[in-house]
Amino acid sequence: MRSDSPSLHNRLVNADNRLQTPMKHPGPALLERSLRTLDHLAERRGRAADLPGHLATGLAGEDAAFFYLRRNGFTVVARRWSSGDVPGDIDLVAWDGPMLCFIEVKTRTARDLKPAEASVDSNKKRILLRLARRYVRQLPQAAAPPVRFDVLSVYLVPGQPHEVVHFKAAFSLTPDF
Repeated sequence: MRSDSPSLHNRLVNADNRLQTPMKHPGPALLERSLRTLDHLAERRGRAADLPGHLATGLAGEDAAFFYLRRNGFTVVARRWSSGDVPGDIDLVAWDGPMLCFIEVKTRTARDLKPAEASVDSNKKRILLRLARRYVRQLPQAAAPPVRFDVLSVYLVPGQPHEVVHFKAAFSLTPDF
C-alpha cells in the first residue's frame, strides 16, 4: 500500500540534515541588545552583582568596547586576560586581520577636561607590554605575529548613546616586540 506521505526513513534523514546545517549566529547588535536587556532585568530583580560603581562602569565599558570591535570586524579572543604571575590584566585581546591587538579600555560617564585615553600612563604601558609578551609567548605559532596596542575610550553618558573612540596604535613601547 502506497502513501503520499514520506517514509519514516526519509523523515529521519531530513531531520538529521537539518540538525547538521550550521546555525547562523546573531549579529553583534542583537547580542548587545540582549545583553543590555538581561543586565537590566537582573538589576530590576535585585540580582545584579554587588559591585562598586566604578567597577560596574568599567565592565559596562568593556562590554561596549567588545561589541564595537565585533561590529568593526575584529575577532576578540580574550577578555580581562591575565598571566597569573604578572600583576594586571589586558582588557581585550583581538585580531584585526593578521595583526594581534592588545586593547586597553577606558570608560567615563561624563566628558571631563582630561580625555579617557590620557589616563593610560607610562606605568600602565609597561604593565601592558609585560602582559602582551607573556600572551604572545603562549601562542602556538613559531614566530610572533605583528602586534599593536590600541586604546578605546568609551563614554557612557546617561541619556546619550554610547560613544566609542578608537585609537589604533595608540602607543608603541619598543620597535622589536
